[in-house]
Amino acid sequence: QVQLVESGGGLVQPGGSLRLSCTASGSIFSIRSMGWYRQDPGKERELVAVIPTGGSANYVDSVKGRFTISRDNAKNTVYLQMNSLKPEDTAVYYCNGDIRPYTFPDRYYAYWGRGTQVTVSS
Repeated sequence: QVQLVESGGGLVQPGGSLRLSCTASGSIFSIRSMGWYRQDPGKERELVAVIPTGGSANYVDSVKGRFTISRDNAKNTVYLQMNSLKPEDTAVYYCNGDIRPYTFPDRYYAYWGRGTQVTVSS
């Protein structure tokens, strides 16, 4: 079994910063990529940023220059540093991992965390 657990959400004023963390644990054989998605009520979940193992990060246009995704491969952890936050960044942020588990090592599977709320408001 593989679990992803996020932390770091909260309430912040416009222009402020937050750092999200997500750690993958359990029966992990390998990780192909890790990323962050977000979802507002009534809207589709959207990709915010993704970073493949050994590759370059990609961001949705609306967060470029403000958000930075990074990974600590030794800890199976991905971070999302969010600066210059705007009210439109308010959403539930979900961690995603493209992971090959020991129990089913034939392919990669998408695993999700439960989400952490980020609210940007004055």
